[in-house]
Amino acid sequence: MKEFLILSTSIDLLRVACETIIYISSDGNYSTIVQADGEARVVTLQLGQIEKLIAAQLKHEADDFIRIGKSLIINKNHIHYIHISKQQLTLSDGVAAKHTLSASREALKQLKELLEQELK
Repeated sequence: MKEFLILSTSIDLLRVACETIIYISSDGNYSTIVQADGEARVVTLQLGQIEKLIAAQLKHEADDFIRIGKSLIINKNHIHYIHISKQQLTLSDGVAAKHTLSASREALKQLKELLEQELK
């Protein structure tokens, strides 16, 4: 059964299927949710608030979302490529969507190690 993340504010409600979320980026009091279909929706929630909603609302799929530094939450199922020295992370839905993001070397190193440990 599909799980949905529901983000509700005083003026709107957004219901997003978890597997379609590529990443969520932060810009102060606003966050942008980028989906596999190319839609990018800005919501008036801070990244920390969204992180708490993910933990509270999602059951098994909450583990699919990883906070990277201060400004990103990514869906680890969409990780395509990590390049530590270039500080690049590429996320893809495997079909058409491809997003290259910047992140700190330390954050990418930790992400790489986490993914490698899951293989063991």
